[in-house]
Amino acid sequence: MTEMTLSHIRWTAATALFVVAGAVSVPVCAQGTVTAQARADSARYPYTEADIHFMSGMIGHHAQAIVMAGWAPSHGASASVRTLCERIINEQGDEIASMQTWLRDRGQPVPDGHAAGMKMMMNGHEQEMLMPGMLTEAQMKELDAARGTEFNRLFLTDMIQHHQGAVSMVHDLFESYGAGQDQTVFKFASDVNVDQSTEITRMQKMLVALEIEGGSE
Repeated sequence: MTEMTLSHIRWTAATALFVVAGAVSVPVCAQGTVTAQARADSARYPYTEADIHFMSGMIGHHAQAIVMAGWAPSHGASASVRTLCERIINEQGDEIASMQTWLRDRGQPVPDGHAAGMKMMMNGHEQEMLMPGMLTEAQMKELDAARGTEFNRLFLTDMIQHHQGAVSMVHDLFESYGAGQDQTVFKFASDVNVDQSTEITRMQKMLVALEIEGGSE
C-alpha cells in the first residue's frame, strides 16, 4: 500500500471521527445561533401584501372584540355571556401578540393593538376604513349604554356580525393570489375560520335561547 493511499485513509478516518463527534454534541453557544437562524429563515417564507394587510387589519379587529368583551362584568352580562367574553379576551389577546411579532419580524409597521380600522389613502387624504364586521362608533356607544338582558342581546348580535367579518377576511385572504402560503399566516387564518365559525353557531343558539326566555316573561 503506497504512502499516498495510507495518508488518504488516515484523512478519511479523521474526518469521519470529527463528523460523528460533532453529531453527538452541539456547543451551547451554537444552539442559540441555530435558533436565531431558524427564526430568520421563517421570516423569509413567501408572503404577500395581502398577508400583511390581513395580519395588520386583524389586530385592530381583534382589539375591538376585546373592548366589547371587556364590558361584560360591568354591564350585567349573564354567566354564559361572561364566560364567552373571557374566552374571547384570552384567545384574541394572545393572537394579537402573535400577529405583532409576525409583522415585526418582517420589518413591517406594527399596529399598537388598539381597536381601529386600517389607514387608507382616499382621494389624497388618509382615512380610517373599518375592517369587515367591525362595529361603527354608534354601535359601540349603543352596546356600552346597554345593561343586563339588553346588553346580552346586543352583545351576541354585534359579536356575530364581528365574527362573520373575520371569517370573510379569511376568505378574502385565501382568494388573493399567492397569499396564505406563509406557515404562520396559514395556520392563524385557518384557526380564525374554524374557531369563529364555531362561536357564531354557539352565539346564535344563545341568542335564540335569550329571545325565548324574554318571550316567556
